[in-house]
Amino acid sequence: MDEAGSSASGGGFRPGVDSLDEPPNSRIFLVISKYTPESVLRERFSPFGDIQDIWVVRDKHTKESKGIAFVKFARSSQACRAMEEMHGQCLGPNDTKPIKVFIAQSRSSGSHRDVEDEELTRIFVMIPKSYTEEDLREKFKVYGDIEYCSIIKNKVTGESKGLGYVRYLKPSQAAQAIENCDRSFRAILAEPKNKASESSEQDYYSNMRQEALGHEPRVNMFPFEQQSEFSSFDKNDSRGQEAISKRLSVVSRVPFTEEQLFSIFDIIPGLEYCEVQRDPYSNYGHGVVQYFNVASAIYAKYKLHGFQYPPGNRIGVSFIDDGSNATDLLRKMATQMVAAQLASMVWNNPSQQQFMQFGGSSGSQLPQIQTDVVLPSCKKKAPPETPVKERLFIVFNPHPLPLDVLEDIFCRFGNLIEVYLVSGKNVGYAKYADRISANDAIATLHGKILNGVRLKVMLADSPREESNKRQRTY
Repeated sequence: MDEAGSSASGGGFRPGVDSLDEPPNSRIFLVISKYTPESVLRERFSPFGDIQDIWVVRDKHTKESKGIAFVKFARSSQACRAMEEMHGQCLGPNDTKPIKVFIAQSRSSGSHRDVEDEELTRIFVMIPKSYTEEDLREKFKVYGDIEYCSIIKNKVTGESKGLGYVRYLKPSQAAQAIENCDRSFRAILAEPKNKASESSEQDYYSNMRQEALGHEPRVNMFPFEQQSEFSSFDKNDSRGQEAISKRLSVVSRVPFTEEQLFSIFDIIPGLEYCEVQRDPYSNYGHGVVQYFNVASAIYAKYKLHGFQYPPGNRIGVSFIDDGSNATDLLRKMATQMVAAQLASMVWNNPSQQQFMQFGGSSGSQLPQIQTDVVLPSCKKKAPPETPVKERLFIVFNPHPLPLDVLEDIFCRFGNLIEVYLVSGKNVGYAKYADRISANDAIATLHGKILNGVRLKVMLADSPREESNKRQRTY
């Protein structure tokens, strides 16, 4: 990383990639003044815990700070508490602009984005099957305020599977629970719920299960924490060379029982059986898992390859060639996935809706907004020549909303001058003639999902500062 300077003190030491993300989410990303020295960062952030390293991103030619820094803590809970208490604060009496503090994304991840609070507040635990939700809450309430607890149950019998979720109000509380709870709970961060993708995955796998088994579909797909280096097939791992089948091989550096193996893989619908194989020459755990259909096996491979069980030990999942030909099923899966993507595009793009009507009149209807957010009624836009009092920066995940939908959403807070998208990027801006209206938009829309798209809405930097906007180098 030639643009990332080492610590401002000039020591030159930077941890390796592995130690940067151990433990996970222990590194924070700061947007600060270019003139903020490392000593100030250390002074302001050391009260939150043991700082292992501080480094500032510098221009590779001028060596000047880019206004970006990273602070590595010894514990995840320390980093989370620093984020909660320092985001939006000013570092010194002469600093008038608040700093921005986020949990830094794993360096080994291909995604250069800030970690959402939602991803840091929900934990996944293994519990005795006799536990009720009240028992689960009682055990974990000592670490902080709990929003909800849920226990995963067998769809048919209603019996507990010995697995559950606990959602806290703050990331630091969830981190404290993971760090301090009894090791028997195997607590880890749960993968965030993605409503947009969950529904299509659920429908698709439910249909596949119906066709293969003739059973009633199971609609809940319980997500695991994705380890960035395992969450998808590696780029240098040729997927076409791997035989795809209903059978999976499971390997772990730590031995496991058949019940533990079943508890992990039964979360994916369609599990037929599992078997633990003993190796007399090593302490490694080996197992074979078989599903009723190839679709479930593919999904299990995708979700569970690299899953940490117990925490710190990643299991390896691979297909076992059983000689079956999965070409027809894979072709059908691809067709259904393309159809789902096309339906999503048509739903979110009025111009394509008109195209799909084959000449039918789309009329002058207002764009449809699908959300559980309570939005104000529509208000008139401010004249284009109105002075801009506040600009908002909008991030879309996984794709931008159509411009007419955006305008309909942001004009509801009043005094909207203009909203526009940045070509080729999943970001946009909204200009307001009144700061109160802009702040109302942030309070209502930040972190919310509209038409299947999650929005991040925040105050934008001034145009002059934007020319030096951060280039993600971590």
